[in-house]
Amino acid sequence: MRVTVTAILAALLPFSAALAQEKEASANMINAEGREVGTVTFAETPSGVLHIVVEMTDLPPGAHGFHVHEKGVCEPEGGFESAGGHYAGDDEHGVHSQHGPHPGDLPNVHVGQNGTLKVEFFSEELSLSEDDDNPLLDEDGSAILVHASPDDYESQPSGDSGDRIACGVIKSN
Repeated sequence: MRVTVTAILAALLPFSAALAQEKEASANMINAEGREVGTVTFAETPSGVLHIVVEMTDLPPGAHGFHVHEKGVCEPEGGFESAGGHYAGDDEHGVHSQHGPHPGDLPNVHVGQNGTLKVEFFSEELSLSEDDDNPLLDEDGSAILVHASPDDYESQPSGDSGDRIACGVIKSN
């Protein structure tokens, strides 16, 4: 009996380790010239909150809108319009909107004078699992974008945050 129980536990061990691993994804960011300018990583934590880490260089200094968009396509030709609109769900844009924010609304990011951006934050609105609400890795994928201007957190549909200056397709790791 002891050998049978030990054999069953040994057989199940790889499955339990796989279940305990966090789901991860990342986006290689490119600028309007198609040059790589950094990465954004996404990890689902055991609590279900999405941990987002941004590391980018060669960006214009100042505040910039930072959003998840509805399609996993980043074509520099056409100013990254290929990424579609904000990942909106059924909500309005912005934290200052009574019916907001979109799941894809993230805080403005602030780039230093040297063009470097390093920031991390959490989202309870987004997920990497297709079984959850607002999955980033659904059929048409999602993209993460940096805009030229800061988001005003209320103008519809995108916070008046200007041109799209960097884009990355979110892909499972």
